[in-house]
Amino acid sequence: MPLLDHFHPPLRNQFPWDAFHSTWATRLADALNDRWLSPEFIAAEHTHAGGGLEIDVATFERPSGRPVLLTNGSPVATVPPATWAPPAARAMPAVFPDSFEVRVFSTTGGLTLVAAIELISPGNKDRPEERQAFAAKCASYLHQGIALVIIDVVTSRRANLHNETMRLMNAADEFLLPADADLYAAAYRPVLRQERAEIDLWTAPVAVGGPLPTLPLRLTGDLFVPVDFEAAYVEACRRRRLA
Repeated sequence: MPLLDHFHPPLRNQFPWDAFHSTWATRLADALNDRWLSPEFIAAEHTHAGGGLEIDVATFERPSGRPVLLTNGSPVATVPPATWAPPAARAMPAVFPDSFEVRVFSTTGGLTLVAAIELISPGNKDRPEERQAFAAKCASYLHQGIALVIIDVVTSRRANLHNETMRLMNAADEFLLPADADLYAAAYRPVLRQERAEIDLWTAPVAVGGPLPTLPLRLTGDLFVPVDFEAAYVEACRRRRLA
């Protein structure tokens, strides 16, 4: 279905954007868990409030060798996950600083953060310091070797947080999106190739009235899964009676 404008009337007055973003994040996590992730990984949505509401979907790797158990203690019968290969990427040079501000996440139960999906909020695009904070968060993920996918469907504010992140990381202009690209999605895979730090980059345009893209999310090594924003969006709209 076409992307709706969740940030202007009439839809803004009918259903809060933050509630929809939370639902969308849940549908993304469900899709990853149900179809693509083996028992060594689990996706979980995370909502946190600060200066504004932000919705994340995080993918964690479970400690190896630990069976997944039902509540009665018996092991879960697992089905091998589907395999999927991403399209060709452009590899850009990158510099990972020795010291960088890092947000600390809970690792209760031995969970290790390996990938994240960020649904950009209006607050992320608001003031310069909020845009810088979001860019620093993204750069911190990439510095730690955490794969990242971001999507921006916010129509109420103009800013390009991909470009903010690229400038923070001193990327060349060729890796920036056009200045008028306010809605977009991007995927990043930090990697070392022959002792060179690089980031594989995929970008896709987004527009109100158009379909949403599928982008690659790296879990570990060369293991990727697809993030199908369109399918999760359709399901979120259906469950919230917007379609």
